[in-house]
Amino acid sequence: MKRILKIASAFIGILVGAGFASGQETMLYFVSFGKLGTIGAIISVAIFAYLGMILMKLGSRTQTDSHQEAIYKICGRFLGCIIDYVLNAILFGIGIVMIAGSGSIFDQQFGLPSYIGTILMTVLVLITVMLKVDRVIKVIASVTPFLILVVLFLFIYSMFTMNSSFTSLEPHALEQNSAAGHWLVSAINYISITIAMGASMTLVMGGNEPDERISSIGGLFGGLALGLLVVISHLTIFSHINTVSDLDMPMLGIANSISPLLGILYSLVLFAMIFNSAVSMFYSFGTRFSNPQTTKFKVIIISSLLIGFIASFFGFTKLVSSLYPIFGYMGIVLIIVLIITPFRMSRLTKENEMK
Repeated sequence: MKRILKIASAFIGILVGAGFASGQETMLYFVSFGKLGTIGAIISVAIFAYLGMILMKLGSRTQTDSHQEAIYKICGRFLGCIIDYVLNAILFGIGIVMIAGSGSIFDQQFGLPSYIGTILMTVLVLITVMLKVDRVIKVIASVTPFLILVVLFLFIYSMFTMNSSFTSLEPHALEQNSAAGHWLVSAINYISITIAMGASMTLVMGGNEPDERISSIGGLFGGLALGLLVVISHLTIFSHINTVSDLDMPMLGIANSISPLLGILYSLVLFAMIFNSAVSMFYSFGTRFSNPQTTKFKVIIISSLLIGFIASFFGFTKLVSSLYPIFGYMGIVLIIVLIITPFRMSRLTKENEMK
């Protein structure tokens, strides 16, 4: 059970980054649709659970060290190549967003120049990515429970102290920018970008677990928990939409409204979760082109982090609102492939038995 919880916790840590933990993703994809956004968030619970299970199972069955091997086996050479390039673009793009998010924390919470946060994040990610994959997974898994506890507290507090109904708050919610024109399309887009963002590291993590059953259950639990966190985050921000709509970090704004001390605590947890996703993005990006611990791998990581640091100055909110919807549509092909993956699992089993 300990290994299952470790995998589930790491899965959440991989997929929960700057966009989610800050509340910016939730605002863009769900809160902006009001009550219909709540339905979209609930739908995401089941889909995240299924896709988490499939990704972990696929990684464990192929025993992969890179997403390329698993994707090519499932999709074939032509489609696999397309998805491979899509994933690489998403990994690098989301990595940039993570670095930018760290700068927003220092700006909003402490009134410091954003570049202090981006420099600190870049250096920490560089040091961590040079570790072995099992150590990276441990780092990711260790921080996740703190985020869950704080988000749960913010949710419970918000529900018990609401001064307005969701109906009266809906006009404020509908004024916010949305990722798509329809609530269901927006929910699918969010699921797509989230899974595509974490697919590479999830496959590598699944490949690090030889027991397919443990890997699958860990992915299932992780997906369920992630979906529930989306619902909770949506309702929390929805209940404060009239006061946090103009903030880069809505969840951080809610924490500060309760207590300055809680705001500082959440900013630390938020920074840690951004760090988690940044490590996952850049580590997965690097392993796609070279084996870890090699000189080539280190050159790729250093180069990509340097580019990411420079690009992060476009700003966190602007990067999320412009890049995420595009990446979401790009990742839909991967989601379709994962949905039909169980029907092709038997072929992978036969191939492994013949080796």
